[in-house]
Order: sequence, then structure tokens, then C-alpha cells
Amino acid sequence: MRIGRKSGSLALVLMVVACERSPETITGNAPRPSMATATSTAAATNPQATIGINVLLKGSATAAQLAELNTLGTVTDEIPELNALLMATKAGNLPLIQALSYVAGANPDAERGDAPLDVLAVSDFTGGLSTWDMDAINVTVSPFTPTRNTSTFTGDGVYVGVLDTGLLDNWRSYFPAERIATQFAIAFQGGGGAMNKGAVPSQPNVWEHDQNSHGTHVTSTIIGYSLGTTPINGVAPKAKIIPVKVLKQSGFGWSSMIARGIVYITDLKMAGQLGARPAVINMSLGGPNLDVVEKAAIDLAVANGVIIVAAAGNAGTQGMGFPGAYEPVISVAAVGWTGQWVTHHFGSGALAVFCNSSRNWWLCGDVADPTNPSDFYIAPFSSRELPGQHLDVAAPGAWTVGPYQLNSGSRLTYFFLSGTSMATPHVAGIVALMAQKDPALTAPLAETILEGSALRLAPGSRMITNPNGSTSTVSWGLVGSDAGLNATGAGLVQADAALAATP
Repeated sequence: MRIGRKSGSLALVLMVVACERSPETITGNAPRPSMATATSTAAATNPQATIGINVLLKGSATAAQLAELNTLGTVTDEIPELNALLMATKAGNLPLIQALSYVAGANPDAERGDAPLDVLAVSDFTGGLSTWDMDAINVTVSPFTPTRNTSTFTGDGVYVGVLDTGLLDNWRSYFPAERIATQFAIAFQGGGGAMNKGAVPSQPNVWEHDQNSHGTHVTSTIIGYSLGTTPINGVAPKAKIIPVKVLKQSGFGWSSMIARGIVYITDLKMAGQLGARPAVINMSLGGPNLDVVEKAAIDLAVANGVIIVAAAGNAGTQGMGFPGAYEPVISVAAVGWTGQWVTHHFGSGALAVFCNSSRNWWLCGDVADPTNPSDFYIAPFSSRELPGQHLDVAAPGAWTVGPYQLNSGSRLTYFFLSGTSMATPHVAGIVALMAQKDPALTAPLAETILEGSALRLAPGSRMITNPNGSTSTVSWGLVGSDAGLNATGAGLVQADAALAATP
């Protein structure tokens, strides 16, 4: 769709207001007892507490092994591709299961979360308007133009599995139906020792009845979205999204369901159901520990050509979350722009009036070219790399706009969200562009190219403007518990440079 500077389109932008949410609220940085902590505490204090356990075997499960395991609990599901079982058992039985000679590893099912911080008559948003975050990673060039900086690459022919909360009921009001691979969309339910649920795929349409909105916002970064009737560009606007609902309506779930989702996408690729097309997985989620079955699922996916991108986490100096911190995964930290929440004068007439407001900075702001590291900062909530963890790159994750609804219904609403959940799909989208150029692209090569082409962000401090107009200073890698910690990985991803370096 060709986009002009018509007053009608601008009026629609003016009418649809995005409401900011603070990083503390959206990214879940406020203290809350996690389900994983509660489970481990219960196991330590009450051996009789029933919990979910994920078990990785050394080989295929035999009838005798299953019979013995069922004396120690209930086997609720099997993942034969991984030689893995899901069980519900008493917490006190975990050491007994771990000690069995045919068990390679076993651990409590780990909590995973994301807490962030009408049909469209178009096939994609390649001609959509630029936003600050697309400009920051050199996907787009300047405000109020559809000009892209990624040559002819749009993610066409690449599948991106979004393992998240699914999509809102009215997702067709935000996205072109052609961009969502509904034939592969699915939801996995259960986990955490659910006796009668296991890890069984739910009814086929559950994925498109999300009440959380997180998966919809994440998807909008990859393929773009409709702001009223005004198209907004995405990183890879012609990629095909496979929604895989692995998180509950609360936005939280279990590592066993994440493993199920990873294996599902891998199986699609291995079975040839995606044709010869590349597959990328976006996981804007994480938890404190690496699960043995989840790890095996990642290893299987990477070995079969699936590239996985995951959030670094929103725990600041407390360290990264998993699976993002696991080395084969491309992990993403969150970056903000010093031009946020200030007025950016642009254009003339009605456009000039629209841009004469600090609230519209995200559309009116023109990120400097060439990209200047001093214009960006690492968000305080963005997880730092600790020993035994691996942080790869950073991407825009502070105040990114996208579809987000607090209530179900047909009313279209848009929110500023912050979190590494928001940063992750920027990188997954760039990987989709790279995979379009090189369909044989592997996860190790993609990681190497992204890191080698990133814009380095040295430890430093920046003065930033807050939504209420006040200013504050943010620092990373310099003082207190943050001193010496890697908050940036290789730096801010650059789509044009990554494409140029892709064979």
C-alpha cells in the first residue's frame, strides 16, 4: 500500500493514542514471588508437595523404565524426539528419580514468563511508516516514509515461530491474514505437574483467543501492524508468523511447554512441512534456571537448522534468564534512545502540528545517520551477563509501541511497552532478513554475523527524558553492583550491516 502524507491518514494517527506503561509495571521488575521459587521452596520444606518434574533419559523409554517411574509418580507425557518425560510426583521423590541409572537429568518444571514491562486488505506492511526503533537498527530511514534500508530483503519465505501467549481475538485488525500461518498455529497447555493436562496440544483455535496481548505486541515488531488504517513498518514485514501459545493468559507458563513449542517448530522443519524455507524462533520469555528438557529441545532445534532468539531478561544486575543465557541461543538486551519523550519538529502543516508534541516522538523522531552510540543507553532493567551466562547483542526495548489491549473486545488500543521481550523480536526479524538472503544460515553463523556487525556500546551514562518530562541519568557497567558487568553483548544490532555481512 502506498502511503502519502494525507491529512486523513494523519488524523487517524492522531486519534489513536498509545498509552505508556512504566518499565517497572510492564516488565515485571516489581518484586513478586515466582512460581519457580515457590515450587523449590515447597520441595525443600515439604517433601510431600506434588510438583511437576521434567526427566531427560539416556535413551528411548522402555516399558520397564516407565513402570518404575510410575511407582515414583505419574508420567503425564512423553517427548520422544528428546527421550524426555514429564511427570507429576512428590517433591521428595526427585532425588530418587535423579539417581536412576537410565536418567540423564531431572529437575522441577521451571516457570517461564514474559511480563513486560476487521480484516486488512493488504498482504504486508513493507510500505509502512517508520518508527524510532526501526530507524535505530537501520531497517527504515526517516520519519513518515516507507523507505527501507534493507535492500530488497523483507523476510519473504522465512517462518518465524513466536512462542508466547498467542494472538488477540481481533488480530486480523492489526495484521494481514496472509502473514499469519494459521495452518501451523497451535497452543500447548499443562506443565507444572498438571495431572490431567500433561503437554497436550489444545483445541486448534485457542492460540487466537489470548487475553494477555504480549504475543500480539511481539509479533507487531516483526511484521509491522496497522495503527487504525495507517500501516507501521516491521523488521521483516513479509515473514510468516507461526503463533505457538506456550504461556497462559497470565503471561506465565512452564519450561516443559516451552520445550514442546520448540520441538513442534523443529518437527515442522524436519518433516518438510515448511518446505525448504528457513525457520526462526522468537522467545520473549525466560526464567531463572536452565531446564534439562528445554536444553535438549534447543540443542535439537539448532542441530536441525532452526535459529533461536530469546530475551536476556529483566533482572538487571541479578543476571540473565534462561533459555536466553544458554550459549546456542541468540540473547538480546534492551536499549533505549536519548531522543525519547522530547519534541521532534518535523514537516509542515498538519504534520508539523502533530509533531509539535513530545508524546509523538516515536513517529516524529529521526535517529541520526550514521547511528551514533552516544544516542543510546542500556535500560536499567535489562539483565547483565554473569559467569556461566552468554549475552549476545542489544536492540530497542525501552518504550516500543505496538498493539496491546487490557481487555478483550474489538476496540483497538496501542501501548508503549518496555522490556527485553520487546527487544527480542527486533533481532528475530533481522535474522529472518538474513535467512531470506542465505536460506542455509545456521544459528552459529547468524550469531557471529550479528555480533560482528553490531554497534558497540561502551559502559557509560546518559541523561534521558522520562514520560512526565523530568530527566534522569542511567548508567551501565560503571558503578556499584553494575561495575564491570557486560550489559550490551556485542552492542546494538544493525540490520543493514548484518545483511551486508551475510553471504
